[in-house]
Amino acid sequence: MSTKDLSVTAKLINGGVAGLVGVTCVFPIDLAKTRLQNQHGKDIYKGMIDCLMKTARADGFLGMYRGAAVNLTLVTPEKAIKLAANDFFRQLLMEDGMQRNLKMEMLAGCGAGICQVVVTCPMEMLKIQLQDAGRLAAHRQGSASAPSSSRSYSTGSASTHKRPSATLIAWELLRTQGLAGLYKGLGATLLRDIPFSIIYFPLFANLNNLGFNESTGKASFAHSFVSGCVAGSVAAVTVTPLDVLKTRIQTLRKGLGEDSYNGITDCARKLWIQEGPSALMKGAGCRALVIAPLFGIAQGVYFIGIGERILKCFE
Repeated sequence: MSTKDLSVTAKLINGGVAGLVGVTCVFPIDLAKTRLQNQHGKDIYKGMIDCLMKTARADGFLGMYRGAAVNLTLVTPEKAIKLAANDFFRQLLMEDGMQRNLKMEMLAGCGAGICQVVVTCPMEMLKIQLQDAGRLAAHRQGSASAPSSSRSYSTGSASTHKRPSATLIAWELLRTQGLAGLYKGLGATLLRDIPFSIIYFPLFANLNNLGFNESTGKASFAHSFVSGCVAGSVAAVTVTPLDVLKTRIQTLRKGLGEDSYNGITDCARKLWIQEGPSALMKGAGCRALVIAPLFGIAQGVYFIGIGERILKCFE
């Protein structure tokens, strides 16, 4: 195996490990974020802690990981696409990859984000349905005396209230809407991920450069970890309004009195009129708590070089 192939393989392993560890650590907070963003007002959950406590009481500890299997399955190919695309765009945009140029790095990151959406969009589409199922169940209990307007994943299905599975949801979407069904909210996903990359990549590069050590040729582990956390948090909070719109658009089943949306503009208009501008920042704290450790862990994995260590064992 050549040095170049070894480097690419190590990057893919690092990306996969970072994704798997990160998702395992922060998934319950991500579940709370989805449920808070989808609820109208504060009828069910008063905040992140209240959401997690009620979820644990209703579904047990594992209930907080509902939908995690989808993420854990697809996070490795998602990272692989992002890493390969980022390398390709860096070589395309930067002369020999020698001279560091933040603008070009930013564009390379955006290109990688666009390519990554091929996996990210259907992954989040399925994950959101599974995460929101508990909120819908609580919503139905709260409005048991009123006729339900919840829609089934399957048109005309008698199993409206059955606990969904990712396989069932994916099959019904493909059967009724084709491949486009899995890519509902693609535009909103792009609108969230591109600005995130524009903010994150240059911010991290500048923060990390502040701790550059000439003797080692790089910043310390602690500095890279903190830089990743800070840059990730800032970027995550900044694009929260776009994440709220994406979550609402991709949610297939609605509770009693909850609106359906005909695109990004319609969703933003209804959200602003009915719930006020503050609704666009729902789950901002949760997003910061999810993204910060995810990117911190990623920086830690790359700093330690887990992929390189694993490959050395097979030499």
